[in-house]
Amino acid sequence: MVGVLCAALLTVLTWQVASDGPLRALDERLGRSVARSSVPTPLAEFFADLGNAVVALPVLALAALCAAWYGRRAAAPRWWLPPLTAVLVMALTPALVVPLKTWLARPGPPEMAGGAHSGFFPSGHAATAAVAYGAVVLLLAASRPVSRERARRPMTSGVAALVGLLNVAVGIGLVRRGYHWPLDVLASWCLAGVLLTAGAGGRRAGRPHRPAGQPATPNSSDAM
Repeated sequence: MVGVLCAALLTVLTWQVASDGPLRALDERLGRSVARSSVPTPLAEFFADLGNAVVALPVLALAALCAAWYGRRAAAPRWWLPPLTAVLVMALTPALVVPLKTWLARPGPPEMAGGAHSGFFPSGHAATAAVAYGAVVLLLAASRPVSRERARRPMTSGVAALVGLLNVAVGIGLVRRGYHWPLDVLASWCLAGVLLTAGAGGRRAGRPHRPAGQPATPNSSDAM
């Protein structure tokens, strides 16, 4: 359901940007206001840089390696599937973002006038951050043994909340620095929601088995 809602919202946002609809005009007014806000420039730049591939990809790679090591050590069935899925989902991100940018060729904020970029919708930095750090959460959930499900569930939820806040900060940083319009960022979050939902199936497939004879712990988070 989350993936469907994200896909629907992404479709609406793309239509509004492509047709120069009223939502696009509101978006650009909001973007100019945020760019003139009092958010400190160094702080905004720091968070915007967290969406850079040279930062986000090593974090995901380390998480994938740790998940693969743990899954193999725990003799999980198809232990390789969650890290492989995370890598594939990350690889799909630019494969979808770049054609959309080229097709729409949306001009960037005034701060980006005269730059080498020709398309700004959706934001590559926002998509990279959302998919990479979101995939880390899915890998953490996939490496959670069934026997310790209840004990480790709060930790996974806490990490997910921190990743959500981190992505909000990345989005604000990108708009505050004038690198993107707000809808560029929101569209990237929607795209990330579609990709992460599609990739979440690898979580259960690679979940470590509980020890033989141990009763299953009730689990209400499998639909995460």
